[in-house]
Amino acid sequence: MGQISPGDRVLLLVKGAPDVLLTHCSRWAGPDGEAVLDAAARAALLAENERLAARAFRVLAVASRTLPARDFDPGGDLFAWVAELVFQGLAGIQDPPRPEAKAAIALCRQAGIQVKMITGDHKITATAIAHELGLIGEGLNSEVMSGTELDAVSAHELAETIERVAVFARVAPEHKVKIVAALQARGHVVAMTGDGVNDAPALKTADIGVAMGITGTEVTREAAAMVLADDNFATIVRAVREGRTIFENIIKFVRFQLSTKIGAILPVSTATFMGLPAPFTAIQILWINIIMDGPPAMTLGVDPPRTGVMDASPRAPGGAILSGPRITRLVQYGLTMAVGTLGVFWWALQTGDEGRALTLAFTTFVLFQFFNVMNARNEHGSAFNRQLFANGKLWLALAAVLVLQAVAVHWGPAQAIFHTVDLSLSDWLLAWLTAAGVLLLEETRKLALRRRR
Repeated sequence: MGQISPGDRVLLLVKGAPDVLLTHCSRWAGPDGEAVLDAAARAALLAENERLAARAFRVLAVASRTLPARDFDPGGDLFAWVAELVFQGLAGIQDPPRPEAKAAIALCRQAGIQVKMITGDHKITATAIAHELGLIGEGLNSEVMSGTELDAVSAHELAETIERVAVFARVAPEHKVKIVAALQARGHVVAMTGDGVNDAPALKTADIGVAMGITGTEVTREAAAMVLADDNFATIVRAVREGRTIFENIIKFVRFQLSTKIGAILPVSTATFMGLPAPFTAIQILWINIIMDGPPAMTLGVDPPRTGVMDASPRAPGGAILSGPRITRLVQYGLTMAVGTLGVFWWALQTGDEGRALTLAFTTFVLFQFFNVMNARNEHGSAFNRQLFANGKLWLALAAVLVLQAVAVHWGPAQAIFHTVDLSLSDWLLAWLTAAGVLLLEETRKLALRRRR
């Protein structure tokens, strides 16, 4: 500091939460000038604070103090001067939620995902914003808890009541960790968002820490498992939808691959047991693996989200991809394909033409996979829904399979490789009708289940 004159003064300006800052004020700048901050004036200011907070304003209080310059040390403890302040006024800051946030929260509730708002705002402000977002209100069993109330309950008591609490207001960093721990104690998988340095412990404690990529600090980003590029809550919900779709597509791929393998093994092993010739040659089995386990199976991995993917509750952590009922259905598909393939093979053998019987069994099994893809795509609902043609890549792959199979059956050079012969139109019709059985039987089972419910 330069030369200080005896009359030099320092103006100290302080901002903070109104209810906190008022405790450090002794006077206020009233309409008629400065006056003593008595009980009536405090009550009027707090009432105005609550009125603004109830309108979802974030309210800051501003106070000041004038000091002799010779007494002020800028390198010292500035908080020592936060006393005997003159209350200057309240500033209401409107920071409305993004328009898509309310819809995203409603979608989370539909998907069985609890959303809890944790904020440093006044309890009244937090309540107003929560009403606006649809977190609390009529028909919702939700409560608001303040940081003071959090301090008054044990970790066990919080775990018992946290399901009903949708909003936590006036929280400190340690409260966030306590909230995450209480949710985990209830068996929840917890995702926690944050942007400040003091959010890092809670992000580390949560199962999935999500840092804000724009406003988040470097410490927060380092502590998080994910970084949100656009700082938008709706993006998290879209990521959940995408994650569910990816998981379902993995299941589709596995179901299709395993049912195909079961369906290929059973005809070969059963024909040997029955004393029949093998229904497929080695090169035909390789062909089936190439054209069916290749493009069609891979395109299942890019199936678009099904309608209602966000209607179900989250799956249980550690849930198996191959559950008992799912394995049972895979075996049923395999048995259906095996019986159908062996049936047409045995029927064709009765004509005495083994080449035709081999070609017919080979073609029937390939067509079985055409229909089995539909079973793999729709585990619970009907295959004949509005999304039947949503995956253009899948239909392009299936069309290519049909063309390639026709080439393998009818093109001379391919016949020499695959040991096939020409099939008649009636043979193709028989193969199509037999192969459709794997889909028709599954659709019948689903229809019976829906009617039973």
